[in-house]
Amino acid sequence: MKLMLAPIYEIGEICPLVAFVIVGVIGASVAEPELYELAEQVGREIALKGAAVVCGGLTGVMEAVCKGARSQGGLTIGIIPSDKKEDANPYIQIPIVTGMGMGRNVMLVKTADVLIAVGGEYGTLSEIAHALNIGKTVVGLNTWKLEMAHKHNHEIKGLVHAKDPKDAVETALRAIPAKK
Repeated sequence: MKLMLAPIYEIGEICPLVAFVIVGVIGASVAEPELYELAEQVGREIALKGAAVVCGGLTGVMEAVCKGARSQGGLTIGIIPSDKKEDANPYIQIPIVTGMGMGRNVMLVKTADVLIAVGGEYGTLSEIAHALNIGKTVVGLNTWKLEMAHKHNHEIKGLVHAKDPKDAVETALRAIPAKK
């Protein structure tokens, strides 16, 4: 195994890794084949656009998006809920071990510049809520459709639905505010 050392940067220089756009992909840990394929396509599209993937690092949608990203040379980061790096799926390049269980959802949301929800269960719903609460855009692909029961015909700001993986990634990348 070849050990790669990161270059040392002078104060004021920007590390190229920091310049990465990081797209969070959230979704169920168990994904039927159609959803798995959608997530894999999302991962490929993210990598083709030169962005990195951050996800929960486990199975299902998380594994599929990383598999897709890696197939195109993309960078994958997993925010692992357990205390063991070995719990990460085989496509994770950078596992971040938290030991926080579902509490890691907040870390994932805060790390991402924008999020794409592919399918999902209640954990995904919590990540969508955290993202919207802090003003991040979530692009949905076959995921939760939300409304405020106390406000009729009220669109939820920041939650956009996409028609396919390419549309999801393009919509997500357009939603990222320009860095000053």
